[in-house]
Amino acid sequence: MNTEARKQYMKTLREKYFKADKKEKGLILDEYCRNTGQNRKYVIKKFNYKVKLKDKKDYKKRKKKYDGQVVAKLIEFWKIFDYPCGQRLKPIIKEELERLRNFGEIECSDKIAKQLLKISSATIDRRLDHEKEVLKLKGRYRKKSSSFLLSTIPTKTGAEFDKNEIGNVQIDFVESCGASVAGEYVNNLSIVDISSSWWEGEAVMGKGQTRALKAIDSIRKRMPFGWIEMHPDNGTNLLNYATYHYSETRGIALSRSRSYHKNDNCFIEQKNSTHIRQVIGYFRYDTVKEMGILNDLYKNELSDYKNFFQPVIKLKEKVRVNGKIHRKYDKAKTPYQRLMESDQVSLKTKIKLKRKYDSLNPAELKRNIDKKLNNLYKVYSKKQGKQYFKKANSFKKLKASMVSF
Repeated sequence: MNTEARKQYMKTLREKYFKADKKEKGLILDEYCRNTGQNRKYVIKKFNYKVKLKDKKDYKKRKKKYDGQVVAKLIEFWKIFDYPCGQRLKPIIKEELERLRNFGEIECSDKIAKQLLKISSATIDRRLDHEKEVLKLKGRYRKKSSSFLLSTIPTKTGAEFDKNEIGNVQIDFVESCGASVAGEYVNNLSIVDISSSWWEGEAVMGKGQTRALKAIDSIRKRMPFGWIEMHPDNGTNLLNYATYHYSETRGIALSRSRSYHKNDNCFIEQKNSTHIRQVIGYFRYDTVKEMGILNDLYKNELSDYKNFFQPVIKLKEKVRVNGKIHRKYDKAKTPYQRLMESDQVSLKTKIKLKRKYDSLNPAELKRNIDKKLNNLYKVYSKKQGKQYFKKANSFKKLKASMVSF
């Protein structure tokens, strides 16, 4: 039902509505709302408004205070000062307009100059909307929305974590987008425990919040200990209401990094380099087959190889003496050894870990990792279909032959 039909329908019911009692009025409102789909409170106001509403064509448009000549000079001014927003441009106009007129850069009458000095910052932004669209700059002037999550979830730096408490994990996504972020591609979820350095990963297609949360839950269940605190960065695929609700319902504390402070997530950033970039490279993986190979690698050989057989040296102390920083490190131990030495891990879990450790052959794990990486290389090179891929018959040679993006 279009607007004109709704008006006619209301006109036929209005006289009946005014003569009716309370019960009949309710029935008339029910009928009108059911047939038009409009909000009941809005309809009540419309029914009680006895004066005939004007059509849109009857309204006179307010004359524009600033004509095209003023806008043209405003655009000139805006371009000279490198496209600032209205709030920044307004004080510049007051300070620099006369100087630019004296230099001959802005040629305008005194009348236009007075109008430029009176124009408000909001009007400046409205009058420049078209120019921003033409120059593709509109995104630069979008207002920052105050987020409830950012004000609720506390920030935490790397130094503030208890490095002896198992269960504090840092979370991050590593993009496998190659040289372009266009389209959908694989994102590698990377999670590390700060105390033991136990690492787990999972490949997710795209940046959907539901997929990311499903991957987080999958990794949490695979880890041999419970989580006390989750610490993602400020990416919306990790820091969202779904993650917030997930942490609350499971009794897991949630903190976040400060904006533009990468070192707040320093522990996971190290693993992103050694466990993902140095293993799978900087190539673009955007097919389901590639994601399947990566998940098979992360959930099996790579996780076992890194956690059971790759020692980690942890920083114990950092002291500045006479302008020089002196660092002390502990003995190199694997994440498995750190868990076995910890009194925070149950005996049952330690027995399971010991059985798994006894069943693993590091040499075989390494061969299987290389085999799966070569399989990934074949799928990737077939997808690309370029001649120089034929020169490299292994994933290592392929990584060495290409420039990292």
